[in-house]
Amino acid sequence: METAHTSAPELFRVPVGRAPGSMRTETRVGHLALWISPICVLLNTLCIFKEPAMGDQDLPGVLVSGLEGPHGHRLAIAPDTENFSTNWMGQEVTGATLGIIGMGSIGYKIAQRAKAFDMKILYHNRKRRKLEEEEAVGATYCESLDDLLQRSDFVLLAVSLTPQTQRLIGKRELNMMKPTAILVNIGRGLLVDQDALVQALQTGVIKGAALDVTHPEPLPRDHPLLKLENVTLTPHAGSATHQARRQMMENLVASILASLHGLPIPNEVRLNWDNSVA
Repeated sequence: METAHTSAPELFRVPVGRAPGSMRTETRVGHLALWISPICVLLNTLCIFKEPAMGDQDLPGVLVSGLEGPHGHRLAIAPDTENFSTNWMGQEVTGATLGIIGMGSIGYKIAQRAKAFDMKILYHNRKRRKLEEEEAVGATYCESLDDLLQRSDFVLLAVSLTPQTQRLIGKRELNMMKPTAILVNIGRGLLVDQDALVQALQTGVIKGAALDVTHPEPLPRDHPLLKLENVTLTPHAGSATHQARRQMMENLVASILASLHGLPIPNEVRLNWDNSVA
């Protein structure tokens, strides 16, 4: 049997062998089991157990940003506030159009919750959902990302970060959005060109942004995103519930045990060498 040397701590290094029933090389690091072949890498993901928490916590990002929650809170507690302006208005979500980029398991959970608010749901995805899944949440597939951006009141990023999706939303895409639109990012910070986003928020190209993720995390304390009143920031907390974290740990243990016993890994993901999903 060969041995492997990785950059992982010594505690997590284990021998490399052949994956059960295959000619692929198997490497296990921490809770991940990697089956390496000339074609792709197999690994598992904990995300399946975060779906309810992500759906529960990320739709409120749409609600709060639309209703100007953070700005209203600052106004309500400011020591120099003497009256509330009658011209201060938010954006209703009922009847508004939510454009979801990345209609995977988490994106679909958000769509289910958005349906309860009678939102019109558009989505753009690598693969189109089944017709019955679309009908269940009233979602309309947009083959063109540009089409979704132009039609949406809220644009929500729930897509994975890959070389193909890095800076998926840049100056061009922001300019396509409505001036009343709000960008919500729950995926990864690098999905968005942050310099272009800052400029768009400062100049009124879009109305606002709700960001659970940034790059880097946390942002430098002098970053312009921290100074804008039309930005809502949360500390990458989409799965931060006791229930979600417990389920994630249970999945981790199940993955370790399956790997050690030569069984199929729960929630297996196949990655090509270019980091695209197989």
